[in-house]
Amino acid sequence: MRIVLTSLLLAASAVGTALSITALPYYDDKTGDLEPLVYVTAGLWMLFGLSLLASKGVRTRAAIVLVLVGSVAIGGAAMAGPPNTSTDSARYAWDGIVQNAGISPYDYVPANPVLTSLRTEWLFPTPVVKADGEFGCAGPRIMTVEEPKTGDIICTAINRSKVTTIYPPASEIFFAAVRFVTGPTPQYWPMQLAGLLISLGTTVLLLRALIARGRDPRWAALWGWCPLVATEGVTNSHIDIVGAMFLLVATLLISSRRPLLGGIALGVAISVKLIPAIGSFALLKRNPFIVILGAVGTFALLYVPYILASGIDVLGYLPGYLSEEGYTSGTRFIMISLVAPGFAALVVAGILILVTAALTWWKSNPDDPWLGQLVMIGVTLLIVTPRYPWYALLLVPMIVMTGRWEWLAVPLALTERLLIPSVDLARLTVTLAIILIVAMTIHRAGPGALARLGKAIRHPFGRGKTPELRGSSSAFITET
Repeated sequence: MRIVLTSLLLAASAVGTALSITALPYYDDKTGDLEPLVYVTAGLWMLFGLSLLASKGVRTRAAIVLVLVGSVAIGGAAMAGPPNTSTDSARYAWDGIVQNAGISPYDYVPANPVLTSLRTEWLFPTPVVKADGEFGCAGPRIMTVEEPKTGDIICTAINRSKVTTIYPPASEIFFAAVRFVTGPTPQYWPMQLAGLLISLGTTVLLLRALIARGRDPRWAALWGWCPLVATEGVTNSHIDIVGAMFLLVATLLISSRRPLLGGIALGVAISVKLIPAIGSFALLKRNPFIVILGAVGTFALLYVPYILASGIDVLGYLPGYLSEEGYTSGTRFIMISLVAPGFAALVVAGILILVTAALTWWKSNPDDPWLGQLVMIGVTLLIVTPRYPWYALLLVPMIVMTGRWEWLAVPLALTERLLIPSVDLARLTVTLAIILIVAMTIHRAGPGALARLGKAIRHPFGRGKTPELRGSSSAFITET
């Protein structure tokens, strides 16, 4: 009965996922009403939770099958339509098309007339004559821009088409590889299929890792069935899913005493989108120089062909993007800005992240760094509070490997922030996430946890030993 119930819940999740993409478009030119999408997304998270609860009593072998089948069903449903809350994959496609034509993606902006011959109709649809007789653009995801130099009106599905790309080299290699296989004509499904394959591969890696460490393999469902993975990793095809997979591989290798290979995987993860660098601190407790050498060497090697082609332009629009998003001024730190507005928020955020990084490095167990990874990535997301929930794809594998489901409140809070543009509501959901995490941490630590925390604060070094994240009480101290 539990197998049947779990299967029905997973089927409902797959149907709901397809519905959220096909029937409730985020880019709706007529109404722009997001309420139905908000409700369906909330329903998907509820079905996710119920599926996890229903699978709890299922025998291990059957649970593994359910994890895999559910991952395929929900991930496949996520390909039911084009991206629904992001246009980033249009840029991915363009960068791949440009590279396969022998041009560096850092050299020209997409709207540059030099690249006119590479424009495909789905990325650059022909302008139409509007009711007032002027040329304009029609359709969801399509933006109107002036072509540099000529001043002509062009229509494009690429956001920020008048600036160069912000993506590092591993991402660009991935984009080029996908478009090398499919060519420029297919629209969004090639990156969605790539995202699905990466998602399923990550599910298998997590299952193997959990079984090898004697942990419950059904925890892999926290990744395979997660609405965040389906919508942001597959539907919207965010490249962060590739960074998450390589960070997982790096952690598996380094914790298995293969620091050079782990460092190489870490370097690839960082060169996907830079953000995975926050996952490095829990991996530097043992053989740090070998890990760093592998990571830095790989990162530099991947950049070499692009630097040779474009020089300093390989930075792309990254500095401008950070400024545009408000991180240089501090306005994006919605929690910290309550007490430290403006530039002070940036300073406070930087200090908090550095302190968290130092504690993660100091406390992490090199043979079992998952809790350190979880704390470092999760706390950073709570400090930075980005508007983009796909950044939390890095966090989900660490939730799986620790079984600390309460940290899923972080991607859920970030999803709410994307769908409902209210800073006050976002602050409330982040606060509730923090409360849940702290409450569950206290519960996991058992009786007397607060007393042990006080003792640890009074005597942080104990009897000259450096505590590691081994027991529940030390884990509680570090997380708090």
